[in-house]
Amino acid sequence: MDWSNWEFNEPLWLAGLALIPLAALGMGLLRAKRFGQFTFSLLDGLQQPLAGPLKNFTALLSWMALGALCIAMARPQSSEIIQQPSQNLGVDMMLSLDISASMLAKDLKPNRLEALKDVATDFVSRRNVDRIGLVIYAGEAYSPVPLTTDHSLLNEQIRALKYDMLDGGTAIGMGLSTAANRLAESTAKSKVVILLTDGENNAGLVDPIQAGELCASLGIKVYTIGLGTNGVASMPVAIDPLTKEIIYRPQQVTIDEALLERIASITGGQYFRATDRESLENIYDLIDSLEKSEIEGFQFYRYTEHYSRFVWLALFLIGLELLLNFVLLKSAF
Repeated sequence: MDWSNWEFNEPLWLAGLALIPLAALGMGLLRAKRFGQFTFSLLDGLQQPLAGPLKNFTALLSWMALGALCIAMARPQSSEIIQQPSQNLGVDMMLSLDISASMLAKDLKPNRLEALKDVATDFVSRRNVDRIGLVIYAGEAYSPVPLTTDHSLLNEQIRALKYDMLDGGTAIGMGLSTAANRLAESTAKSKVVILLTDGENNAGLVDPIQAGELCASLGIKVYTIGLGTNGVASMPVAIDPLTKEIIYRPQQVTIDEALLERIASITGGQYFRATDRESLENIYDLIDSLEKSEIEGFQFYRYTEHYSRFVWLALFLIGLELLLNFVLLKSAF
């Protein structure tokens, strides 16, 4: 239990803790004057020697219970500072990710898609004041998560991505235009798309350059990332009909870098090439540093009351005292 940030809303009640020893002493003196001393010739029938100390102990329980009630009345509470940002001053961001079968290439470990999922979820976790959404594309595009501050939900969706969720192909234009549509109504200070692909545009009904021009007209900045090593990589080429396992063959990596550079240039963004996991992490780190949120907001305190635990403690002590008096001492006083 962390007591360091506890405070008392009614601290005057704590004065009772100082008065309890004085009250106990006064009660003891009154009791001594009230009852006289008796001399007995025989000790038969008197309580066992243990009864005296036990009686004193049960009396102590009452004072302890009273002390617990004094603490409860002082209303102990802890506080947590909650920062509430103004979303329209932050960054609204869409992640547009290629999940085509070529993302299973093993030039990143264990493959491109799994490496991307790890890096992207880490990136999302660090953007705790921004709204972020997700678009995935292959031969078609789909947006499973709109702009949201529920980053745990977004990361769950990213971790669940698989290469066979959409039809085959690489529709870069559709992936970008779908992200732009998600940002079209945004009033954020900065609107950003991070578009990642490992290939060339070969599917879809939207020309990538036209999608880039759409983003520019909406004030959306696009950072483009080409994912894949320079040269030859172990690429998926087929599925074994018997074992259902993916067959890999060395193939030349082909990324339309000219297209990605053009899209970035049109929208005022930048193009990056990630040839391994480390460079992919560095690219997301760089984008993170380039798109910092300038948040104006307010903070408030969330209080948690702790008096109930002291009330329960007092009830326990009183119950224990009554139990000992009735059962062992055969007396309620």
